[in-house]
Amino acid sequence: MQSNFKVLIMDEHSQDIMKLYTMLHATGLFDIRIASSATGTINLLENNHFHLAIIDISMPYMDGLQFIREITKRQMNTMLVLTSTHSRGLMNSISLVAKEHGLAVIGTLKKPYDDEALKRLTLQICSRKVGIPPRRHIYENPYHVFDQNMVENSLKEGSIKAWFQPKIELNSGKIIGAEALARWEHSEYGFMLAGSFLDAIRLYKLQKKLLFKILNDALDAHTYWQHNGYCVPVSVNLPVPLFDDDQLPEELFQQVIAREVDPANICFELLEDEAISQPLNYYMGISNLRLKGFGLAQDDFGRGYNSMYNLISSPFTEVKIDKAFINGFAGDDVRETALIASVQLGKQLGLTVTVEGVETMRDLQFMRCIGCDCAQGFLISSAVSAEDFGELLSSKTSEMYFHSSSTF
Repeated sequence: MQSNFKVLIMDEHSQDIMKLYTMLHATGLFDIRIASSATGTINLLENNHFHLAIIDISMPYMDGLQFIREITKRQMNTMLVLTSTHSRGLMNSISLVAKEHGLAVIGTLKKPYDDEALKRLTLQICSRKVGIPPRRHIYENPYHVFDQNMVENSLKEGSIKAWFQPKIELNSGKIIGAEALARWEHSEYGFMLAGSFLDAIRLYKLQKKLLFKILNDALDAHTYWQHNGYCVPVSVNLPVPLFDDDQLPEELFQQVIAREVDPANICFELLEDEAISQPLNYYMGISNLRLKGFGLAQDDFGRGYNSMYNLISSPFTEVKIDKAFINGFAGDDVRETALIASVQLGKQLGLTVTVEGVETMRDLQFMRCIGCDCAQGFLISSAVSAEDFGELLSSKTSEMYFHSSSTF
């Protein structure tokens, strides 16, 4: 990380400012500015690019919610850290409000600050990649930017395609799976993550076309890795509204066996960003997939429309704990308790428990300690091309690193 990583601290309490400033400045990694009012912060954000703003959500004249609405309205997309003397519950709630507005919240910090919490925050910030966030209007109104022909043509020609994030086994540190994630290499807007165009996919009702495109790419990758001596199961995201098409399980099965791939090496992760409209279709669909030999994962457990009842009444083989439990769990007793309970539930149901969003060695060691089976996250690797994933498979360095004998 270079010293051009610009950080803005918004706080009216000089003692708190100095603690933050001293800790961050000592690393030599940050260019730090200070503002003592919300209005001053907004003026600085308008006239300068800051990678990160650390804001007190209890500032006078403009509280945290008002501040979030204001910077969203002005299309400012700096990353945020929220600080406050208020309860963890309130801070987490405001954090979710910011995330729903499309802002990246990388942590919360309870006042009064303690040295350990500040060290963890500094490590969290240092683990983030430096870069100018993409233009916000793409994320705000994707269907105004991407017309239907553009999206359909990109699916056909392959500029929308799968990249693969590795999943490691925590006991061994070995890569034992991959999640296929949609990426778009756009000629005008550059390389884009799925979050920037999935709303357009839904608007134009192209979820099924995207599903089959990503599945086909996953089959290509699985075959490519197998030819190089690695049998790597691949997970593919499947939106639950698609189960209203009762032919879907058979169509998926036919595509897989036509490529001579064992269905056991394909796992469908159920995305529940939308509610289940027809429970009968849903349960018929997932039962069909399991009868055909596919794996089935409850994705983002603890978020969205999924529930404990759905977890125990569906034939899942895996539960994936949402990254919201992981980000900022250190020092948050409530979140830590929920995380441990989720892992124990999954284990008692006989499911493989995978945790998403692992970003630090501390996270990794804690997940191993509480009994998680597998992990994904930026600490291990972001999603990469099939070819680069092949290089990860052949590298022994990562396996040695993640099989650290250190404990939490």
